[in-house]
Amino acid sequence: MHSDPIRRRPGLALLALAGLSGLVLSACSSAPAAVKKADPPTTTSTTAKPPPPACPLTGLPVPGGAAVPARPALAVKVDNYPSARPQSGLDKADVIYEEPVEGGITRYAAVFQCQDAASVGPVRSARNIDIGILGQLGNPLLAHVGGIPPVLANIDASPIVNVDLGENGSIITHPAGRYAPYDTYSSTAQMWGTHPTMTTPPQPLFGYSATPPAGTPVASVNINFSSTSNVTWTYNPTTSQFERFYNGTTPDTLADGTQNAAANVVVQYVHISYGPWLENSEGGLEVQADLYPDASGQAQVFRNGVEITGTWQRSALGSPTQFLTAAGTPITLQPGQTWVELVPDTIATAVTP
Repeated sequence: MHSDPIRRRPGLALLALAGLSGLVLSACSSAPAAVKKADPPTTTSTTAKPPPPACPLTGLPVPGGAAVPARPALAVKVDNYPSARPQSGLDKADVIYEEPVEGGITRYAAVFQCQDAASVGPVRSARNIDIGILGQLGNPLLAHVGGIPPVLANIDASPIVNVDLGENGSIITHPAGRYAPYDTYSSTAQMWGTHPTMTTPPQPLFGYSATPPAGTPVASVNINFSSTSNVTWTYNPTTSQFERFYNGTTPDTLADGTQNAAANVVVQYVHISYGPWLENSEGGLEVQADLYPDASGQAQVFRNGVEITGTWQRSALGSPTQFLTAAGTPITLQPGQTWVELVPDTIATAVTP
């Protein structure tokens, strides 16, 4: 027979029961204990700080964390003939359009809004194609030096504000070592200063995302406009930028030694025609581009080392150009500077995987 490991003693059990009864009676005769109310739960504010203001034409935070500058977009016509290089100020532009002009050369419409440049140039004459490029920016300023009469008349009849440096000689500078016609420069502050009451920033042209969309990895893209503008953009994974070269190996550098580079390179294939006006004494005809209304074409977007192929479309002069994937969804750009290459649809780019 197994013994119980805990022996219970009857006498002690009766005494314990009696003591317990006394405690119960004593508790019944005393006043009930006050019930303490629970403290209300503490709340911690989790409201996130609003993101800093973003530049409308780059998607980047405004330098210094300030508000978006109260001024319109400023487009400056900058020459790109070999004799005009190296240029100044292009690295401070938000968007740069490279446009074909007469003779197979190209010219820039460098668009500034969020940043200032102490010197931009060399500034040259306007072209009719500038109206189609810049109309999507609302009422931008267009700084240039002259142009043929029908082009200037069309600019004056458009929403674009004509800033002819030839009529504003006080804001022109002529840097040492530069010679006509490649010696006309100005600062963005002086050019904006010609219309100080214009304070409305432009609407964004592109959608931005820090996350790269799906695309095909690329090392470079070559755009052979002509013998004077054989452009190659080569991706640098260290900086997440496409760097610009001429003839494959010669860096495209500015006067201060900075190499032109872009977060995004957008190739927009456009239908080009010529005339009806002579643009120069050599018989070069004015280049016209089919950019609106209800215009469309093929497009390639290069960002973060990948290529996204798709299309572009634009309904009206004042409407932004939409860049869409093959599935019809908008292509987002990397926040930063964008170069838009307006490539005649008779030219094919060469992409290196």
